[in-house]
Amino acid sequence: MSKATKLKKKVTKSKVKIAAKVKKKVASKTNKVAPKTNIVKAPLKISKTYIPKETEKYMCEKHKVFFKIKLQEWKKELVRANNESLYNGSMDDNSISADIVDQASSYTDKNVEMKSINRQIKLISEIDKALMRIRDDTYGYCLDTAEPIGLKRLMARPVAKYTIDAQEKHEKNEKVHADE
Repeated sequence: MSKATKLKKKVTKSKVKIAAKVKKKVASKTNKVAPKTNIVKAPLKISKTYIPKETEKYMCEKHKVFFKIKLQEWKKELVRANNESLYNGSMDDNSISADIVDQASSYTDKNVEMKSINRQIKLISEIDKALMRIRDDTYGYCLDTAEPIGLKRLMARPVAKYTIDAQEKHEKNEKVHADE
C-alpha cells in the first residue's frame, strides 16, 4: 500500500473522529442529545495463534471471532473436499468393467463415498447454523438450558449445540424413540 493511500486513510479516520467529537460538544452546549450516528464497528482482528482462554469473559468478541473463523475455514475445507470427491468420482464412471466382482466393488466404493459426502453436507448445514448462532449472540450456550457449553467442548466440536449433560439426555431420548 502506498504512503499516499495510508495517509489518506488516516486523514479520513481522523475526520470521522473529529466530527463525532464536534457533534458531542455542540449537543452538550445546546443541551440537546446528539442524534445517533450509524458508526459501524470494524471487525475485531485476532492473531492466527490466538486460542480462547478460560480466564477471558465467556463468549467475548475475541471468542466469537475465533470460532467464526474456525467454522468458516472448516466449511471451506469440506466444500473443497466434496467438490474434489464429486469431480474425481465422476471421472470413474467411464470405466465400466465386464467383471461382475469389479462392478460390485466399484458400486460399493461409490456408495461409501456418497454416504461420506452426505455426512459432510449435513455437517456444512450444522456449520451454517452455528454461524447463525454467532450472529444471533446465542453461540456457545446450550439450546435447552441456556447454560454455557464450555470452551473445551467448543474447541473439540465447534458446532456443539448442547452441554454434555443435555447432549446425553438427547441421545437417550433418541435411543428410546428408535427402540419403539
